[in-house]
Amino acid sequence: MKITGVVLAGGQGRRMGHVDKGLQLLRGRPMVAWVIERLAPQVDEILINANQNVDRYAQFGHRVIPDAIGGFVGPLAGLHRGLSEATHPLVATVPCDSPFLPEDLIEKLRAALDRAQADLAVARTGDQSHPVFCLCRKSVAAGLADYLVAGGRKIDAWYARLKVAEVDFPDESAFSNINTAEELRAQQLGTP
Repeated sequence: MKITGVVLAGGQGRRMGHVDKGLQLLRGRPMVAWVIERLAPQVDEILINANQNVDRYAQFGHRVIPDAIGGFVGPLAGLHRGLSEATHPLVATVPCDSPFLPEDLIEKLRAALDRAQADLAVARTGDQSHPVFCLCRKSVAAGLADYLVAGGRKIDAWYARLKVAEVDFPDESAFSNINTAEELRAQQLGTP
């Protein structure tokens, strides 16, 4: 079964001074470029969910899809649009500000999804779930649309309604989000 990967770049970057995080440079390249480089070998199609700077995101060679629900309501709106635009029956999401995501992320999520016959598989390190690193079946789209229309915005509250497989990953740093200018500066000298 083929997989569509959705890079979630639809936020406002409030904690980084209201800049588009995915386009901020990390070691000379936009953060989203690092994410795409890690994700592309793991999926059959990539979509970029962005609500601003659409032309700049399009330069990465993948279709750019804004939220169908206005108002920057969060990553579930990006998943919602990704589910409606994906050409494959499985949809994975990753955030644009996590450039060191695991190179076996999708493989492990897919194995757990299949093994548990789950609706959604989500990454976890220790006690911490990472809900924006998930793989789900397109069949969850209708329930997600209903949840969003009813005003729901919390990812974990939405997926609590589903059959979920959590997948342990040993390296917590692979899921680090670069949310602030300070965190971005701290990462400039390291190596992915």
